[in-house]
Amino acid sequence: MAIPVLTIDGPSGAGKGTVSRKVAKNLGWNYLDSGSIYRSLAIALLQKNADLTDEDKILEIARTLDLAFECNDELTVRLTGVDITAQLGTEATGNVASIVAAIPEVRQVLLQKQKDFRQLPGLVADGRDMGTVVFPDAEIKVFLTASADERAKRRYKQLIEKGIDANILQITREIEERDCRDRERKTAPLVQAENALYIDSSAMTINDVIAQVLSLVLPR
Repeated sequence: MAIPVLTIDGPSGAGKGTVSRKVAKNLGWNYLDSGSIYRSLAIALLQKNADLTDEDKILEIARTLDLAFECNDELTVRLTGVDITAQLGTEATGNVASIVAAIPEVRQVLLQKQKDFRQLPGLVADGRDMGTVVFPDAEIKVFLTASADERAKRRYKQLIEKGIDANILQITREIEERDCRDRERKTAPLVQAENALYIDSSAMTINDVIAQVLSLVLPR
């Protein structure tokens, strides 16, 4: 029996995480936040002060990555048993994750970790290349995006609400730089799968996006 997979790809800050978690909960399916795998590796590298130009060291740390995911309403990620969830969303973590994700050998090491999430009754997979590389045979694919300005506003609001100082111009610039890196990398670039539904969430509420995605899965 083929295990159904719904992939939701798109750039950082488009709402993929929230949409994917809520869709997975509604369907009763498993959930994969592929970005958290790369971000967890980034945190491990930052903790060890690893040289980001030393690919051998990065691969060594990637191979021994000890991760555990707990997904209820929110995602909890543990690295070697320690809750690192609060660190996943920092700009430093995101920037390092984007850099190491461009290394082909790192992507290969982490690929099987992602594929292992495909279990019954189904999987909602959120990332950059879920529908093109990790699960190219997925039955349902979505490409979720929003303008860089809108994504920067959302990120700025999140940080301010958490009491973290933020500069919206800097956030916008970092988002644009990350988008460029993700689109132009040679291995698994950020692209829309040919058979994916394109959704621009710039002027949509999260609930509107969730409803549209669920309509692709649930019988009418």
